[in-house]
Amino acid sequence: MESHNYLGIYISKDTATAVCLGPQGKGGKVLDCFSVSIEDREQANMQTLASLLAQGCIERKLKFSEVAVALDCAMFMQHSVHSEFSDPKRIAATVKFDTEEALATDIADVALAFEIASSDETGSDLTVFTAQREVLTDVLVALQEYNFDPVAIEPDVNCLSRFICRNVTSAEPEQGQTLFGILSRRSGYLVAPPIPTEESSQAVSTVRTFLLGATQDRGNQLSREVLVTTALVEGGEPIRCLKVFDSAGAIDYRQLGEKLGIEADEIDLFGVAGTEPQTAGDCTNAVDFALACGAALSHWQKGRSINFRSDDFSPFQGKTLRLQRALKFAAVCVTILFIAAGLCFQRPLFDANRDAGNLRSRFAKDYSDVALEKLSDKAKMKDAVKKLSNIKRLIESKSKGLDTDETSVSSKLTLVLAAFNKCAPQTNLNIKSITISPKSITVSGDTSSRQTRQKLSDTIRGGGLEIVKIDYGEKGGREVFNMMLATSK
Repeated sequence: MESHNYLGIYISKDTATAVCLGPQGKGGKVLDCFSVSIEDREQANMQTLASLLAQGCIERKLKFSEVAVALDCAMFMQHSVHSEFSDPKRIAATVKFDTEEALATDIADVALAFEIASSDETGSDLTVFTAQREVLTDVLVALQEYNFDPVAIEPDVNCLSRFICRNVTSAEPEQGQTLFGILSRRSGYLVAPPIPTEESSQAVSTVRTFLLGATQDRGNQLSREVLVTTALVEGGEPIRCLKVFDSAGAIDYRQLGEKLGIEADEIDLFGVAGTEPQTAGDCTNAVDFALACGAALSHWQKGRSINFRSDDFSPFQGKTLRLQRALKFAAVCVTILFIAAGLCFQRPLFDANRDAGNLRSRFAKDYSDVALEKLSDKAKMKDAVKKLSNIKRLIESKSKGLDTDETSVSSKLTLVLAAFNKCAPQTNLNIKSITISPKSITVSGDTSSRQTRQKLSDTIRGGGLEIVKIDYGEKGGREVFNMMLATSK
């Protein structure tokens, strides 16, 4: 189950508290918690604080999958900003411009997170939180140096509101509304959880923070802030009860209730979280515990959170980076595998090429005298190729039984033409075609009559030729013939 455990860290300038939550129960089970401080150390910086957190986790053998951080209210500022839009996506795209206009400051130097307090036809009222990028960078770099890569960095008051909504409000009666006042050593928090209705199941808490002076009366200051917060609470339900936790234990709850005219009582932060006494022994401040626990509870929250890491200056990419590293490693392994397979299949070819190279080197000297490189005259090379082609053609003709004597063919043609010239005037001879092959001569044509065709045949026989075959007939008033001739033996 360690993979489903989550670590919440509350960080201020000189202290930090870590709470490890398991998935049991509605609000998770507190597995362990501890606090560290750098107030009395020479090197009082974020790196030292992160080092103490890492050391505490190692000593307690805490195992967790994700980390979330609650940022102390002294490290950010809260503002009320109006947006002309109601769509969350359009608000997110324009909230920086609206904030820059409302604050009259350069928004490029701050990181921003926001929450939609209310929306209507005129737009939306936003609660905007801004933190200096330099401050957030110091926190983030210090944590990442010790393998804490927080999924979310949220305002502490938002984490406290989540802690109260998860662990306290479910046990409260439905009549009226309860206001929670939490006082730490230097800061005060007022949280008015919403009363969910059918029309507004996604209502948000009304939250305020204020600083506590060392010499001020904590009860008087709390009562003043309660009156201001009561005027800001929306929903129509009056504040009927005030639940207070004072880390200094200096508030008289009965006197506070009489002054405000409502019921005032104390709340046990460790008790509502179901934390065992032995588990909470290393956690010195109950308010810091509640803030860190609220940060860890963000992993069970559905919907959009108030997260400074959603800003484009340091978006959380832990899972993305791990996936990219895994893909790169897999790509390298696959590449090595393909190279090894290619070398394995190419090895026989390499061996054959090596043997061929050895043979070439052995016989190169013996064939160097007849190699083509010795024939430097290109004209001689062309003549040699031509002669070889003629010899090849003659060899092929002999193998087919053909007469390759060119003088014999020309003599046959001479005999045929002599016979034709001798009788052409008397026979009115027309020759259509003469085909001469090494073994025979084929003549096609026509004469004026049968008698003239016979006279042509006699003239051909008398000229040293033999009529092997003759076909004849009458066509168009003329004697048509097709005869095959051969030389007399």
